[in-house]
Amino acid sequence: MATYKKRGYKPKAVKESVDNEFEAEAEEMDSTTAEVFNSLDETANKTEEWVAANQKYIFIVVGALAILALLFVGYERFVKEPKEAEAANEIYQAQQFFVQAEQASSTQKDSLYTLALTGGEGKLGLVDVANEFSGTNTGNIANYYAGFAYLKTGKYKEAIASLEDFSTKEPVLKALSYGGIGDAFAQLTNLEEALSYYQKAATVDNSFTTPKFLLKSAKIAIELGKANEAVKALEQIKSEYVDSAEYAQVDGLLGKANAML
Repeated sequence: MATYKKRGYKPKAVKESVDNEFEAEAEEMDSTTAEVFNSLDETANKTEEWVAANQKYIFIVVGALAILALLFVGYERFVKEPKEAEAANEIYQAQQFFVQAEQASSTQKDSLYTLALTGGEGKLGLVDVANEFSGTNTGNIANYYAGFAYLKTGKYKEAIASLEDFSTKEPVLKALSYGGIGDAFAQLTNLEEALSYYQKAATVDNSFTTPKFLLKSAKIAIELGKANEAVKALEQIKSEYVDSAEYAQVDGLLGKANAML
């Protein structure tokens, strides 16, 4: 008589073997889980012991951090903010002298720039604001104004010093400050430094200042006989700044630079 095996049927011996394997795996998993929890317990116990042993130092560190946070908040509120307000009040008149100098006739410019630098109307000049309010935003911007006031009055070394003390992330002001240093070095006939700062100014990418300082760097490069650097700067103006005022000068200077190659 034929014997039929139902689907899923397993001989008893095979079934017992499978069951034994499952039991062994379950026991192994239980053992592994127990080891993990034991390890976690040991780590937790060690952490608790370390905390207990170093509790005094932990409180000292936490307390010091809290004091530092309070000091920072106190400094910002009771020292820095009032100092910023005082600096802004002091610089206002010097800025007005500077603006007036920019708009004045050539015979009045120097005296107004000098007033901006040294002060007047009972207020500090840009130099004193930069020194007395060093570390404030106003003291920083005073260096910028002072640098250009010195530049306009022919005090080129002082211009370089003031503009080097100025720092900003704002791209146009950053480029103009580098360019101002370049102008000062050019007036001192230190053309290598002038070229370096014009190139640095040109790398601060914006459509207002970049073509301006690319053109200046090209002119200085031609004077220094660095035709390749001049061509590179001029080609950049030609390809990227076709709407700039500087574009009109590119072809003439390119012809001159290419003739030097």
